[in-house]
Amino acid sequence: MRKPLISGNWKMNHNHFDAITLVQKLSYVIDRHDVEAVEVSVHPPFTDLRSVQTVLEADKIPLALGAQNCHWEEKGAFTGEVSPAMLAKLNVRYVIVGHSERRELFGETDEDVNRKVKAVLKFAMTPIMCCGETLAEREAGATEAKVLRQVNAGLAGLDAAVVATMVVAYEPIWAIGTGRTASVEDAQAVCGLIRRTIADTFGPAAADGVRIQYGGSVKADNAKELMGQPDIDGALVGGASLEAESFAAIVGYRLMD
Repeated sequence: MRKPLISGNWKMNHNHFDAITLVQKLSYVIDRHDVEAVEVSVHPPFTDLRSVQTVLEADKIPLALGAQNCHWEEKGAFTGEVSPAMLAKLNVRYVIVGHSERRELFGETDEDVNRKVKAVLKFAMTPIMCCGETLAEREAGATEAKVLRQVNAGLAGLDAAVVATMVVAYEPIWAIGTGRTASVEDAQAVCGLIRRTIADTFGPAAADGVRIQYGGSVKADNAKELMGQPDIDGALVGGASLEAESFAAIVGYRLMD
């Protein structure tokens, strides 16, 4: 049984004071029964990571610390970059890799994403590898080809046992921050496609173990239906993760009417 993973991607929001306040609020509003049934990660900006780590560990808050990105090299002359080794020293557990904003705005390629996936794994962290199509690609009927290409390229060269421990996030680009959400049927169809692709390449055990998140305007009012789908094992939450109450409501989707 795959334990769902709800991840809050704060993007370029919240300074370290705001971040401390938010995780402290989350410790009060997220029910302990929810974190027993659902794993929860928060992904602050780099400048907040040490502050959030300190609060989580000092107050024993049962949230996993995550990062939003990293470079694939351990160290070197890469001005402005952050290495996976640095993140591992902060007890980061999850790293988002290949988010559509990184691909679309900063030109990350499938090969870059694959390098980052391998680097995150090398330092005993878990990559949340993102994939997804633009609105133009969806309207042109190219969703399947785009997602298959990204999944196959991102996981290239990995062992099946490693893939089974990973997280893949399907995030249709046209649904990120727009208020539009893929229909439950569409989200399940693509997440199912991802799982079948992994089964074909890495075998049934890898496909059964890998967790597949849906990301794209996830909110409290659609979380339960999305999470009820057989191939959706969690959510990569953007804007709704910036406020404690809205994020806690998504984490507590099991109790929604």
